[in-house]
Amino acid sequence: MMRPWWHAAAIYQVYPRSFRDGNGDGLGDLRGVEEKLPYLKALGIDAIWLSPFYPSPQHDSGYDVADPRDVDPMYGTLADAQAMIDSAHAAGIKVIVDVVPNHASVEHRWFREALVSAPGSAARARFHFRDGRGDNGEQPPTNWMSMFGGSAWTRITEPDGSPGQWYLHIFDSSQPDFNWSNPEVRDDWLTTLTFWLDRGVDGFRVDVALGLAKDMTYPEIENPEGLVQALRLDLDNDSDEVKAMRAKVTNSAIFDRDELQEIYRGWREVMNRYPGDRMAVAEAWVTPERAAMYVGGDTLHQIFNFEFLSIPFDASRICAVVQRTLEELAVVKAPATWALSNHDTPRVVSRLVAPGFDEESARTAARSLALIGHCLPGSIYVYQGEELGLADAPIPDAARQDPVWFRTNGEQLGRDAARVPLPWSGTIPPYGFSDSSDVTTWLPQPDGWAEFTAIAEAGDPHSTLAQYREMLRLRHELPAFADLENTAIEQVMPGVVRVTRGSDFTCLVNCTNQHIRVAASGRMLVASHADVTADGGSLTLPPAAGAWLLS
Repeated sequence: MMRPWWHAAAIYQVYPRSFRDGNGDGLGDLRGVEEKLPYLKALGIDAIWLSPFYPSPQHDSGYDVADPRDVDPMYGTLADAQAMIDSAHAAGIKVIVDVVPNHASVEHRWFREALVSAPGSAARARFHFRDGRGDNGEQPPTNWMSMFGGSAWTRITEPDGSPGQWYLHIFDSSQPDFNWSNPEVRDDWLTTLTFWLDRGVDGFRVDVALGLAKDMTYPEIENPEGLVQALRLDLDNDSDEVKAMRAKVTNSAIFDRDELQEIYRGWREVMNRYPGDRMAVAEAWVTPERAAMYVGGDTLHQIFNFEFLSIPFDASRICAVVQRTLEELAVVKAPATWALSNHDTPRVVSRLVAPGFDEESARTAARSLALIGHCLPGSIYVYQGEELGLADAPIPDAARQDPVWFRTNGEQLGRDAARVPLPWSGTIPPYGFSDSSDVTTWLPQPDGWAEFTAIAEAGDPHSTLAQYREMLRLRHELPAFADLENTAIEQVMPGVVRVTRGSDFTCLVNCTNQHIRVAASGRMLVASHADVTADGGSLTLPPAAGAWLLS
């Protein structure tokens, strides 16, 4: 029996407004995505995942959705979306779209209706409207906190001008949470899934998949700041303090509740009606023990592996996380996912910069982590620009747009640095992102990116792009990668990770800052540094470097 395509796919995340500007206005769009499909095909990916392109006031870069069944004019039209989907399929590329079921935009028609409706109305029951505490309702209904800082409740002004009820928003105040205990909400979201499935999409990335269900008794949270902090922590930190904080997330008042599984069973039933192994991947930053609940065979299909995404460049931690992931997902027979970064995290190069470990060293380490991730069984997710070795771009405070920056009064810088428009060609901004040379991009591109353009790297056999193209080609061609149960990982010597797939494939990565010579036989297939050499049954690895070998 042939396994579903998503069991071992290479999936490329497109952040549309920063991918490619097809009409010269400084914003990426769907025509730009379609234009670059040949590049993605040559890269060797199997599917693209597109961040939201729906109508939105853009208070949170499109994750505040006003209408999940249309296209925002800034990205094009519904016809452009269909053309992009059809062109991707013609190129042999699957299409995954982002859906945002936890919350809507304040511009959503339902929320606008709720604002002019009475307390207790059917319109308000689609969201979480509550009376405030205090003599005049002047205090929030609960002590719940927003992931973006501050209270998770905002008070409205009633139609008669009086201070009114409060509505819940686990993220920005422009993103009111849906009430998923309401059958009307559940039915409308099944309509949204069907809308896109009918247009040929192959899957969904489910934003905040752990957040839909809430405790409808609205209890106080013992440590609301700790709950929010637990979701921002390094998930590979196993200290007792961090474990205790993570435990507060599990089946909490607002996250990771058991009743989520009933919701996703309904989603799975809808996807099962369509041919072609339609799928959904959950964004749920939960512990491995809870992760299996989201992919139990009758719910969703994949869950993002946030432990690996936040992993340090440390041999023992890498081995432990990979082994734990494979063991725990094997229990429910779900394929693993591996990613090094996404639109919500620092780029992996910047994340690995540390004292005594400059950007170039971090770039080599990032490429070596990619060697590990790309050789593991399951799906690999590549965030746009990762294949170019991009680091976070410097962002002047005046240019920042992330609501995290504003809601925390600058205490948190936000995510803009990892979302800067891609460099495609040329030596100065906009680096081919737009055909208009004098365009102002929505976030500023830095000087000094000329060596990281796709055109520049395509001509360099030792570039990050060359490595990614070779890894992705080999993922499709090597027989060892066809078996999803032939993987072993170990620390073969202090600071050196070894991954084997079957009897003939080996990946070796040096996680130290020293040159290391390690016993290894076989032909070198691809390396993360130009100075890696294989000779006479041994492999010489510069600091932070690695390679794939085939015997």
